Amino acid sequence: MKQHICIFGAGSIGCYVGGRMAAGGCPVTLIGRERLRLELRHSGLRLTDLLGADLRVKPDALCFVTDAEAAADAELVMVTVKSADTAAVGRALAKVLKSGTIVVSFQNGMGNAGLLRDALQQQTVLSGMVQFNVVNRGGGHFHQGSEGALEVEQHPAIERFIAAFARAGLPLNQHADMLPVQWAKLLLNLNNPINALSNLSLKAELSQRAFRKCIALAQTEGLRLMGSAGIRPARLSPLPPNWIPVLLKAPTWLFRLLANKMLAIDPLARSSMWEDLEAGRITEVDWLNGEIVRLAEKNDHHAPVNARLIALIREAEAGGKRHWSGEDLLKELKQAAQG
Repeated sequence: MKQHICIFGAGSIGCYVGGRMAAGGCPVTLIGRERLRLELRHSGLRLTDLLGADLRVKPDALCFVTDAEAAADAELVMVTVKSADTAAVGRALAKVLKSGTIVVSFQNGMGNAGLLRDALQQQTVLSGMVQFNVVNRGGGHFHQGSEGALEVEQHPAIERFIAAFARAGLPLNQHADMLPVQWAKLLLNLNNPINALSNLSLKAELSQRAFRKCIALAQTEGLRLMGSAGIRPARLSPLPPNWIPVLLKAPTWLFRLLANKMLAIDPLARSSMWEDLEAGRITEVDWLNGEIVRLAEKNDHHAPVNARLIALIREAEAGGKRHWSGEDLLKELKQAAQG
């Protein structure tokens, strides 16, 4: 018997993961916004990746709705909404989900699974993390623009879905403790505002040493505060987290020589924060760099670099400067760090 899976928050990540599951033969319901529903009603889904996969889900084989009621009979619900919407989604799901439904938070930030658990006390809520980038190329085409996997909290309830994820080409990596994995992903996501302010693709941004030094400043501050709080982020790449800022600051020729995996990115890939600014949406900066600022405040420290990045994104959301050069942004962040 095939398992019914629901994606709540069918944007770029949700459409890609849900589309891969559907292409793998699993009944999937996507819950998202009317605009995208209308687009996919005509185009269906096309899912591609760096390894050459090119899969399609025809419009008549796609179940895309806008109402939480559609999750009522789901056995697994993957939540992929922006962090600001998590509490509202929890309340909506609490009204419709049957007891025992598995809910996985595949979202950025640290506290989303906890918010969902508060609302869904009759369900099993697990932490998850999407390690890869997804590019929305328009017309129902979603492309996995970087390497990575799906990470999920280890739990007996997830075991029966392992085969479905494997058939979709999205194997799950299970972890007894997701917190170190989430903190490691957060460190990487500290680049999101820098990429958004550069107005460049991720690959083009990483090719410029000044922008890499900006990332290194934000990550070094984050690592220092994590160390003070006794947090040890997991190793998600060939390099330990503490070594990544060192590599980022290296001359470009050396960075290119040593960072092949980091540069294995689609030339069009950009951060979701850039996409949010382009669309005039409020970003997730409070749930990314904001986590570092809150960690600092909790332990009577300061996080001036990440706080300044938040302020610059807030200004950009309000129509302020969005096209920074690497040199100008680095100067701005260094001034913030020096007080």
